[in-house]
Amino acid sequence: MAAPASPSSDDPETLKALLAEERAENERLRQIILAMQRHRFVRRAESLPEDQLLLGLEEAEQVEAARFAAEETEPAKNEARRVKRRTNRGALPAHLPRVETVVDIGNLVCPCCSGALHRIGEDVSERLDVVPAQFRVLVIRRPRYACRACGDAVVQAPAPARVIEGGLPTDALVAQVLVSKYADQLPLYRQAQIFARQGVSLDRSTLADWVGRAAFLLRPVHGRLLETLKRSGKLFADETTAPVLDPGRGRTKTGQLWAYARDDRPWGGTDPPGVAYVYAPDRTAGRPIAHLCGFAGVLQVDGYAAYESLAKGGAVRLA
Repeated sequence: MAAPASPSSDDPETLKALLAEERAENERLRQIILAMQRHRFVRRAESLPEDQLLLGLEEAEQVEAARFAAEETEPAKNEARRVKRRTNRGALPAHLPRVETVVDIGNLVCPCCSGALHRIGEDVSERLDVVPAQFRVLVIRRPRYACRACGDAVVQAPAPARVIEGGLPTDALVAQVLVSKYADQLPLYRQAQIFARQGVSLDRSTLADWVGRAAFLLRPVHGRLLETLKRSGKLFADETTAPVLDPGRGRTKTGQLWAYARDDRPWGGTDPPGVAYVYAPDRTAGRPIAHLCGFAGVLQVDGYAAYESLAKGGAVRLA
């Protein structure tokens, strides 16, 4: 039995579908450009924050995806788009674990002549899956032993050390809270809401206590990172303002966050990239002098005059 012919590129229905797809894509890109122009050129008081702009673009893309999903009920009109999407999707990362499922036929008897079927190949497809985060409780039991002979000795293994002494969280949970807050920009009150959905009631102040204690314990890591960067031959330095709570005045004050970074990968360097942030209440010349004490090499900076004092000693050259 001959297989049905695939739609030709000269098929009027196929051409019509491709033309409609191109028009929809052009309209979507036009709307994105208009939104970006409004964000860039309107008065500051009327401009949208970047996050809000991205939310608008996400909504437009979701509507477009919903339209494509509705059209997928007509496979003859959408075969070309599916082939294009499959080509541009690329491969999933190799480090992800693979869970294989074999979807095989139930009978190895030929439906035409009742002969035995033999395997001539296979089609392999990959789909991206996720295992939702799940809380669990680690129970630690420490048996106690006593001596029946003397009745005085009681022996027990010491309790394992904890990041939060006497607290509930494991090291992994504290690390997750830190990454969510500082890398994923997820405030603690939102994390508390996520925990509550799984029946784990944690107050925002409790999470803040974990973050503060972890920050204290990470100070040696930060110091080691900064010292490692200062042994480099080239560094980048810059500073930016940061609002800081000032409880005595009931408002915020302006502090400075200094960044010292290294990344030689574009120039074939073998040292791993890194950046260390240092807070200071001001941006006087004494701050970079203290932060970069012991550094000798090229320092890439902007035109801020405070960096010029570093070059007076001769060990630092400004770029």
